[in-house]
Amino acid sequence: MPSTATVTMVKMLETLPEGLQERALEHLREYIEDIREDMQWNESFAHSQSKLVVAAREARKLIAEGKSTPLDPNEL
Repeated sequence: MPSTATVTMVKMLETLPEGLQERALEHLREYIEDIREDMQWNESFAHSQSKLVVAAREARKLIAEGKSTPLDPNEL
Protein backbone atom coordinates (compact mmCIF):
# COMPACT_ATOMS: atom_id res chain seq x y z
CA MET A 1 0.00 0.00 0.00
CA PRO A 2 1.53 3.33 -1.05
CA SER A 3 2.18 5.92 1.64
CA THR A 4 0.33 9.23 1.75
CA ALA A 5 3.48 10.97 0.52
CA THR A 6 3.70 8.64 -2.48
CA VAL A 7 0.07 9.16 -3.40
CA THR A 8 0.48 12.93 -3.08
CA MET A 9 3.58 12.89 -5.31
CA VAL A 10 1.82 10.83 -7.97
CA LYS A 11 -1.16 13.18 -7.93
CA MET A 12 1.14 16.17 -8.28
CA LEU A 13 2.97 14.57 -11.21
CA GLU A 14 -0.31 13.72 -12.91
CA THR A 15 -1.27 17.40 -13.00
CA LEU A 16 1.66 18.12 -15.33
CA PRO A 17 1.77 17.54 -19.08
CA GLU A 18 3.49 14.24 -19.94
CA GLY A 19 6.75 15.86 -21.10
CA LEU A 20 7.03 17.82 -17.89
CA GLN A 21 6.22 14.71 -15.88
CA GLU A 22 9.39 13.13 -17.28
CA ARG A 23 11.48 16.20 -16.40
CA ALA A 24 10.03 16.34 -12.89
CA LEU A 25 10.61 12.61 -12.43
CA GLU A 26 14.25 12.95 -13.49
CA HIS A 27 14.77 15.74 -10.93
CA LEU A 28 13.08 13.59 -8.30
CA ARG A 29 15.34 10.63 -9.14
CA GLU A 30 18.43 12.81 -8.74
CA TYR A 31 17.14 14.24 -5.47
CA ILE A 32 16.35 10.80 -4.05
CA GLU A 33 19.79 9.53 -5.07
CA ASP A 34 21.39 12.51 -3.26
CA ILE A 35 19.35 11.66 -0.16
CA ARG A 36 20.46 8.02 -0.33
CA GLU A 37 24.11 9.05 -0.65
CA ASP A 38 23.73 11.37 2.36
CA MET A 39 22.17 8.54 4.37
CA GLN A 40 25.05 6.20 3.46
CA TRP A 41 27.62 8.85 4.37
CA ASN A 42 25.93 9.54 7.71
CA GLU A 43 25.76 5.84 8.52
CA SER A 44 29.37 5.29 7.55
CA PHE A 45 30.51 8.30 9.58
CA ALA A 46 28.50 7.19 12.61
CA HIS A 47 30.26 3.81 12.55
CA SER A 48 33.74 5.32 12.17
CA GLN A 49 33.46 8.25 14.58
CA SER A 50 35.11 6.45 17.51
CA LYS A 51 38.04 5.46 15.26
CA LEU A 52 38.41 9.08 14.15
CA VAL A 53 38.54 10.22 17.79
CA VAL A 54 41.31 7.70 18.53
CA ALA A 55 43.26 8.79 15.45
CA ALA A 56 42.92 12.46 16.38
CA ARG A 57 44.18 11.78 19.91
CA GLU A 58 47.14 9.87 18.54
CA ALA A 59 47.94 12.71 16.12
CA ARG A 60 47.83 15.27 18.94
CA LYS A 61 50.11 13.07 21.03
CA LEU A 62 52.65 12.72 18.20
CA ILE A 63 52.60 16.48 17.63
CA ALA A 64 53.10 17.14 21.36
CA GLU A 65 56.06 14.72 21.39
CA GLY A 66 57.59 16.48 18.38
CA LYS A 67 57.31 13.35 16.27
CA SER A 68 54.94 15.00 13.81
CA THR A 69 53.77 18.45 12.76
CA PRO A 70 50.26 19.75 12.15
CA LEU A 71 49.06 19.57 8.56
CA ASP A 72 49.08 22.93 6.77
CA PRO A 73 46.15 22.96 4.32
CA ASN A 74 47.93 25.67 2.31
CA GLU A 75 50.66 23.18 1.45
CA LEU A 76 48.29 20.74 -0.23
